[in-house]
Amino acid sequence: MKIETALPLEGRRLLVTVSGSIAAVKTPLLVSQLIKAGAEVRCVITQSAANLVSPISLATLSRHRCYQDHDQWSPNEPKPLHISLVEWAEIVVVAPLSASTLSRWTNGLAEGLLSSVLLACERPVIAAAAMNTGMWESPPVQNNWQKLQNHPNVIALSPSSGLLACDRVGDGRMVDPDLIELAITSALIEKNKKTALKHDWQGRRLLVTAGATAEDLDPARLLTNRSSGRMGVLLAQAARFRGATVDLVHGEMEIPAGWLEGLNTQQVRSGAEMQKILKTSQISADAIAMTAAITDLRKKGEVPRQKLNKENLIDSFQEDLELVPDLLTELVKARIKGQVFLGFAALTGNDSEIKRLGELKRLRKGCDLLMANPIDREGQGFGNNSNGGFLFGPGNMVRSLPITSKLNLAHELLDALLDISGEIASAD
Repeated sequence: MKIETALPLEGRRLLVTVSGSIAAVKTPLLVSQLIKAGAEVRCVITQSAANLVSPISLATLSRHRCYQDHDQWSPNEPKPLHISLVEWAEIVVVAPLSASTLSRWTNGLAEGLLSSVLLACERPVIAAAAMNTGMWESPPVQNNWQKLQNHPNVIALSPSSGLLACDRVGDGRMVDPDLIELAITSALIEKNKKTALKHDWQGRRLLVTAGATAEDLDPARLLTNRSSGRMGVLLAQAARFRGATVDLVHGEMEIPAGWLEGLNTQQVRSGAEMQKILKTSQISADAIAMTAAITDLRKKGEVPRQKLNKENLIDSFQEDLELVPDLLTELVKARIKGQVFLGFAALTGNDSEIKRLGELKRLRKGCDLLMANPIDREGQGFGNNSNGGFLFGPGNMVRSLPITSKLNLAHELLDALLDISGEIASAD
């Protein structure tokens, strides 16, 4: 199988626009990050944003001039600048999106270069809002933000919570550049398929588990596994970009911290802790994706307070360990009408063996879909950016999933979950 090695943003044309929020001071970091990822970047900045961050810095980082309002109409240009820019760009990014620019955009006011770009744009737009908490929570801004949710070509990233420049703690911070880059990549995946941005998870709630659980043996030792949590978090964010409300229950993970923004997250340590939260969270979920790697063994009873002597370790393993319950199987038994389940299985062996084991696992667990990935092959093990394998479903369905980026695979799995959900609804 061919393994995807190219950077996902290599050679892609991105127009990064900056409006007048103090979060504009973070935009040069985003531009630098996108350039390092191989993208071609051009920038547009409003006058108020230019008071906060230098257009020269954006020009230097993007290796191209930074456009301002006074550049919009020029006798030397064959087309109006805002038209040329949106025709050049594959994706438009607004980072940050201020309350003023949001208002102009959603109310159709073409005042200045940036507003004209947004109104003329037929490309996907990633909009990362940022402003003072009071401004964000005000009814006019919330009304405009709600209008933006109905724009078919927009991924709207609500601000995160934290300490703001005004010393207030609350919602208003622009999301992390890592998340903006992830949203750009997600939009390009859909664009590569020649489809408009999907909002087909709007109104649905997805429950995802991710990462590795750990089981303590004593104060010094534990049992865990190699899961990085990347697949689960990317599945969660891909669904969120497509309109879902996402609950993420996770163990230890190795991912950029910014990837968790915008998700309803709860961190756990052990399988028992995850089991407890899942029982409560299942009630409101339309779909459940169990990507977490649950540690298979745990200590019987309470964990000793004293460290076990090395001489007693073998005896302890033989006498004091038990299997952790299969959480997916338990959730399926408590299935709510219309709820769909996606399980994951890390397997080893040749294709025939994986197909045999994968279907057996799906039937035993009772899930609608099961993704089996061979972890003993290049590009498919724990911690990789890529993944592939086989997807098992009802009626002995087996679909080969070629190795691709985990984000691309996440979108394929979300499509499959919607298909199954539709079949269940039709049967009812």
